[in-house]
Amino acid sequence: MSAARERRHADLERGLTYAIGGAIWLWLCFRWLNSWLGGVVVGPTEPLVPQSFATATESLGATLGTVADGVPLVATGFDFVGWAVGMVGFASQHGPQLAVAAWLTVVLTVISTLVGLVIAVPLAAARVYGRVTKYVALVYIELIRGTPLVAQLFLLYYGAPFLSKFIREVPGVGQGIVPAQAVWIAIIGFVINSSAYQAEYIRGSVESVDPGQLTAARAVGLDKLGGIRHVVLPQALRYAIPSWTNELVYLIKYSSLATFITVPEIFTQADAIGSETFAYTNAYVLAAVFYLVLVVTASYAMSRVEAEVAIPGVGSSDAGR
Repeated sequence: MSAARERRHADLERGLTYAIGGAIWLWLCFRWLNSWLGGVVVGPTEPLVPQSFATATESLGATLGTVADGVPLVATGFDFVGWAVGMVGFASQHGPQLAVAAWLTVVLTVISTLVGLVIAVPLAAARVYGRVTKYVALVYIELIRGTPLVAQLFLLYYGAPFLSKFIREVPGVGQGIVPAQAVWIAIIGFVINSSAYQAEYIRGSVESVDPGQLTAARAVGLDKLGGIRHVVLPQALRYAIPSWTNELVYLIKYSSLATFITVPEIFTQADAIGSETFAYTNAYVLAAVFYLVLVVTASYAMSRVEAEVAIPGVGSSDAGR
């Protein structure tokens, strides 16, 4: 009975998690689609519920916060409950602004991770198997990893004005769902930074593959490049998935640095909401919830990818940044 009860509890928790996650992502997708279509249902940043709802919940929260004044421990509990109730109204009014900003965070993170991976694979191979190229790859990796990401973004945005001008003149940039030039510069900066870190993750994974497998590949007629491509890398990339997940999570959180080059991502919008309402704590808590949703989703998705591509009997590397 105990085992059956535990299974039921686990199934209930899993179902509840999926239901909440599905509802959040359904709402996010609705807000994004509505924004892309020019606000056909409601304005791109307009709430679905009336202002009166937010006013009522905030008023209720303030009332609850004063219920037990004078009783220290009880008052603290009521203060928290009152704040949480008021937070519901705050989120209903300002959540749409952060939802639109979350799209930029997703674009920035996904493109940077994928393109960074494409660059990282040859860098890692050069580090392990190259003679001269390993030094070139080493200089690139150490230079990028040894300098702050925010400094790299500043250099690209403020120190290379020709880059902004070039991107701005590309047809379609800043129109419809295509982000403005500041976002693309942030993507370039994140790609450069992420490629260096991912190269080191993959290098460690490549070195964990038994060297005898490359020798065996040469013995059956593959050249060195073919052996690396068809024998070593398929295993190494599987080993690197946990570290790649770490990088994806880091990039989601590091995307907040793009605010320094005027990218209107989640943190930028949260700061603007705080300036408008003077409720900075509420604004930053709401932003943290958005980041948490993205991080949990990314971690879950990557765990599913790892399970799908796993080779039975073959382990994985858990190295991280």
